[in-house]
Amino acid sequence: MEERVAAFGRLLEIMDELRAKCPWDKKQTLESLRYLTIEETYELSDSIMEKDMDGIKKELGDLMLHLVFYSKIASENGSFDIKDVLNNIIEKLIHRHPHIFGDVIVADAKEVHDNWEKIKLQEKGNKSVLSGVPKSLPAVVKAYRIQEKASGVGFDWEKPEQVWDKVMEELKELKDEVSKGADHDKKEDELGDLLFAIINYARFIDVNPEDALERTNRKFIQRFQYLEESAKKLHKPLSEMTLPEMDVFWEEAKRWKPL
Repeated sequence: MEERVAAFGRLLEIMDELRAKCPWDKKQTLESLRYLTIEETYELSDSIMEKDMDGIKKELGDLMLHLVFYSKIASENGSFDIKDVLNNIIEKLIHRHPHIFGDVIVADAKEVHDNWEKIKLQEKGNKSVLSGVPKSLPAVVKAYRIQEKASGVGFDWEKPEQVWDKVMEELKELKDEVSKGADHDKKEDELGDLLFAIINYARFIDVNPEDALERTNRKFIQRFQYLEESAKKLHKPLSEMTLPEMDVFWEEAKRWKPL
């Protein structure tokens, strides 16, 4: 414990020194750091998806620096400091875990999650369960969080089969609108309904749709790059290959395992 506290204290000391002496660090603001923090978060996400433990360690360090940086800037104008940040999360964790720090009994992880959402709603005084979903979240993540929060207050399907039926219903409605020559807005509306239903089904089968889609993105990139390399070996531009020719290498790529 002492070593961890000492390491964190050293980081705070370095941040103080950088803020006082480094021209770049001195000019940073909460706003200027924002987009850099978003970038660092995505870099952490990449390392997690790649199961790169060294990368995860590095990116966590970068994010930790940003948290300390924000707190340092806020302390300079008297808003709050790192102690306030830490005390705030400590109090939140204790309050939102009454089954650990209180006398509440829970049956499973779902009950813990549902209680968390109910306590969070009471704390913030939100008029809607969905008020806490950030507007700027990517659409897939936002849909997943909306569904989780609605489920936390009992608004949910009972079985995965019901959700799958809804997926099929939305797929049929989209196909019908496309076949009728519907306008762009109508097709967009129906496609959105279908995607929302698929994300809901993913939740019911305990698959994070964002992770699933990213896994497929990476798989496609890997296979397409194999196709590109195969075309280069033939000294033939990919754009001049026929689809059947490309398909041969695509099937090879599905069997190929990168080093």
